Amino acid sequence: MSENKINKKQSRRDFLQKTALAGAGASFLLSNPMSAFAGSINSNNMSHNIKSKGYAAFDTSGELKPWDFERRPVGDNDVLIDVKYASICHSDIHQMKGHWGPQQYPQIPGHEIVGIVAAVGKNVTKFKVGDRAGVGCMVDSCMTCDSCTHGEEHYCENGQTLFTYGYPDKKSPTGITQGGYASNIVVRDHFAVHIPEHITLQEAAPLLCAGITTYSPLMKEDFKIGDKVGVAGIGGLGHLAVKLAVSKGAEVYAFTTSPDKVDDIKSWGAKEVIVVDEKFSSMGAYAKKLDYMICTIPYQFNAAPYVACVKPYGNFTYVGMPEGFAINLSNIALAATRVNFNASLIGGIPETQEVIHYCADNGVKPEIKMISAEEINEAWKNVENKKARYRYVIDAATF
Repeated sequence: MSENKINKKQSRRDFLQKTALAGAGASFLLSNPMSAFAGSINSNNMSHNIKSKGYAAFDTSGELKPWDFERRPVGDNDVLIDVKYASICHSDIHQMKGHWGPQQYPQIPGHEIVGIVAAVGKNVTKFKVGDRAGVGCMVDSCMTCDSCTHGEEHYCENGQTLFTYGYPDKKSPTGITQGGYASNIVVRDHFAVHIPEHITLQEAAPLLCAGITTYSPLMKEDFKIGDKVGVAGIGGLGHLAVKLAVSKGAEVYAFTTSPDKVDDIKSWGAKEVIVVDEKFSSMGAYAKKLDYMICTIPYQFNAAPYVACVKPYGNFTYVGMPEGFAINLSNIALAATRVNFNASLIGGIPETQEVIHYCADNGVKPEIKMISAEEINEAWKNVENKKARYRYVIDAATF
């Protein structure tokens, strides 16, 4: 590896670490103490629950219905965000239907959330009232372990990563975290990110999960301009993976089972689009051709033909989360390829902030379709049937 490449990677690690440490409290200690109270909520209201309304699942049917509920009060380190838009992730469907284990209901899904800060706690310096803010897949962690202080809060070593919906939460009036298909959300300030003015809130929403989930492993791969990068599964995550890899200078090969997506994918700059058939006959010509592949397929599939497209000793990263979290792998097929198979889980808060700015600065925008709350159930069916093009974004004003 060249010295320049090592320095580049080290500089980025230093940036992420410094950002994480600032979010964990260093910035507060260094700031003007009086600024902590600017725009904070009235102390007389600190003890009151926050009324909210949204669309919740009430059982494993996956049908969402309107639900009025309450959020926790805004604490000293919290921000209250008036949700403007929330986008639909396949993970919402998996979890609400119990594909990943038993759930507590009613439960509000949604972890691609954007809106406007309506109130801040007295210790908050990261945000002020009126700021544009986003919330992704997690809302708290221990904030003290090595992972949490180095920008990897999703890998909290004390097991205290608190994901955005369905996780036990003593502070929540409902007993669990409730997500973003709702009119507002209360979240620890560290776990919200700034949304810059040069990207719309609607377009920023999918970046909070689909964006960071694909950006993080692509950045860790650190591929060179001109490298051949494969993307398998061109849905909400996959279409952003294509756009991000193209923007970084990769020669992108997209693998899809949907022939009607070919023109779209080519328009995003993909070098080639491979339509995968049931017998995988179209994939043989790509054996050992790719330098790297990221796979976003969110259900059980035969991974071997995809892995075989990567050069020996290259990397294959799986970011899909199928039912039961498990996929079937042929050990002999995997061993024969000599490919390094790995997985990745979202990204930390500093890296999430990074991808938001990167996409805004470089015009990497998701393909979205705006819907109202009453269209959510139909949209979910379209996601399951591969009819989504490519991320549904819910207008929170319709809750």
